[in-house]
Amino acid sequence: MSHDAFLWYSASDWGRFGLAVPNFSNDTKSQNDTIRYLNDVLGRNLQAILWHPDARLRTPPSINTLTRIHKLCTRARSILAGRAVPASTLNMEAAHALPAPEEFLVYPTPYFKVRNQWLKQYAGLMLLSLTEAMQHQENARPLEISEAFAGLIGQYVQRVYRLMATELFRVPLEEASKPDFTLTDQQLAGYNPAAWFTSTELLDTVPPIDDWPTEDDLEVLTNGIPISHLPVLGRWPSGPLPTTDNVSMNAVPGESFAPAPGA
Repeated sequence: MSHDAFLWYSASDWGRFGLAVPNFSNDTKSQNDTIRYLNDVLGRNLQAILWHPDARLRTPPSINTLTRIHKLCTRARSILAGRAVPASTLNMEAAHALPAPEEFLVYPTPYFKVRNQWLKQYAGLMLLSLTEAMQHQENARPLEISEAFAGLIGQYVQRVYRLMATELFRVPLEEASKPDFTLTDQQLAGYNPAAWFTSTELLDTVPPIDDWPTEDDLEVLTNGIPISHLPVLGRWPSGPLPTTDNVSMNAVPGESFAPAPGA
């Protein structure tokens, strides 16, 4: 039976890290360059944020991580706003040549075992946006994205930004809910979780630090993996079912089968 749950990247020894990829279903390619570009921007940045030590701690994220989320959200908003075409505007169309469909790249992201609940919630929303983008009908539209597509994907980005602004920067909900709301340098500089979080939330035990991949270990993931190079994937934590049809059982072995870091 098919499903739209995030897929567990369980290849080789990477499974123990609880990595997730968006559920692309049977939509492995896109003819739309903007959607592929957006997928790469969101996927790579999300992956980098979730490999940060902040994701392994239950304490409020550092300003480093929150600044990266702030930049990612505003970056995604600018891409969607700058490229969306109103329904009443004629779409650009080619006279003869059409771009060839190209495979999506996926960026396996720590998600299922993330201890930081703020970052896990933000990551879940971003993975939903990527799932929506990969399965959207506008992947068959070569040159444009619509305002409807931008609104669908942008709602997840806006929710992440609003949650971060209200819960971690104490911005009033009415202000944070405005479509064009952007955190100021002053608000970012005023981040002080000790002023409103409980002492319990500000303390945590030390997570395992010996069994963690290095930058070189992660290169096989950070470069992005073509969907056709993935093994059969399934839900966390059970893995793929024998009847799954998310990808071909004859997937060509590729980068995704490189050895993961040892214990």
